[in-house]
Amino acid sequence: MKKIIILLAAGLLSSNIWASEEIKSEHAQKTLEIYTRIIEVESSKNLGNVPEIANYLAGELRAAGFPAEDVEVVPLGETASLIARYRGDGSSGKAPILLLGHMDVVEANAEDWERPPFKLTRDDHYFYARGSVDNKFGVSQLTSTFIRLKKEGFVPNRDLIIAFSGDEESDMTTTRMLAYEREDLAEAEFALNSDAGGGDLTRDGKPVVYLMQAAEKTYVTWEVTARNPGGHSSRPRPDNAIYDLAAAITKIQQYKFPVRWSEMTQTFFEETGEQLGGELGEVMIRFANNPRDEAAAERLSIESSYVGTTRTTCVVTMLQAGHAENALPQSATATVNCRVFPGVPVDAVEKALRHVVENEAIEFKQVYEATESPISRLRPDVVAAVKKAVHTQYPDIKVIAYMESGGTDGMHFRKAGIPTWAVSGLFMNPDEMYAHGLNERVPIKGFYDALDHWSIILRELAGN
Repeated sequence: MKKIIILLAAGLLSSNIWASEEIKSEHAQKTLEIYTRIIEVESSKNLGNVPEIANYLAGELRAAGFPAEDVEVVPLGETASLIARYRGDGSSGKAPILLLGHMDVVEANAEDWERPPFKLTRDDHYFYARGSVDNKFGVSQLTSTFIRLKKEGFVPNRDLIIAFSGDEESDMTTTRMLAYEREDLAEAEFALNSDAGGGDLTRDGKPVVYLMQAAEKTYVTWEVTARNPGGHSSRPRPDNAIYDLAAAITKIQQYKFPVRWSEMTQTFFEETGEQLGGELGEVMIRFANNPRDEAAAERLSIESSYVGTTRTTCVVTMLQAGHAENALPQSATATVNCRVFPGVPVDAVEKALRHVVENEAIEFKQVYEATESPISRLRPDVVAAVKKAVHTQYPDIKVIAYMESGGTDGMHFRKAGIPTWAVSGLFMNPDEMYAHGLNERVPIKGFYDALDHWSIILRELAGN
């Protein structure tokens, strides 16, 4: 009764999030409490709200018994990171394990959503909110696992260190600080990232495969600009900056970079295809056996979950043009974001785009330095720990490495020399999460099924 009164006072029950039949443990309750609280903080770029999340999480960890000196909020500009050390007894003689996640989210326009993006809501099947997947799911699960293990009296045989960044979705300034400037983190043996990986389900809930993210495509962005002297709108001229840019954009849209593959992606398609079955599974196997099969590559290119695994991709994400409604535009700029297949030089991508545009007057400006990172080869102890956690939900499901088509904090830690694998505990249909999109969601069953995931992994890798 006391707990119920407390929850009511906090206003958490009124949102219809708390379903008594699902709250089966103190750990489940705490995880959902943290999840609900941090989702309600709009932690998009330039709002200055990430420190609120960092301080809240720090307070929860200190209240659970972590010494104040081991829980550090590190301000950086308008954002912040969180570092929390779970001290071990040192009996293993092994270096620490880093545990990664990010507290920021991409922007969400409430007018476009069916539900309020910064309030956790639900129906019979899903939790909905911006960040419900990316990455407040991982942040809440890791934080509550630290609290759970501390309350259970767990003493690891090596240090475990949470390192949550505050601007993964934008500039990654906190990520770079954590990866390249913190000597206490650089000593880590490896890192496990909550912001990728996880299990794939079919639409009817059948488990297909569990994926450990071990590599990422290079993230790079260009501003593509057309310029013009402009003039009065009553005197149109044939060389309009917007029209010139539109022609360039159309050519970029229509261009497909050459198909690429690696040992990792071929293994991924072969094993995923075997598990998935059906027409798409057969196509995956065909591609794995012969990546020069153009029909198979083309079939995979229409699958949003897999197109990024077969080639470099570039897409226009933002536009800016003109300065007045009654004036011809003097400039028009498109932001073109590319995810480059490992091993492909960034300058080769720019060269290809310039060639495709076929207009020497179009300017290309790379927005910031691209980050290329190596593949983290799987190691037996980490794979065994992940398998144990995964097989508690889905016995005998295959655990395989894959390349992320997007970008995460992991790229910088890999570049810093720390092997990194993303191993989220979430199982869901990848086409239904809508991360970065409208009505981002998490299966309620997936949320609760993941509650033991991190504690199993950490006990296996750092238990006495």
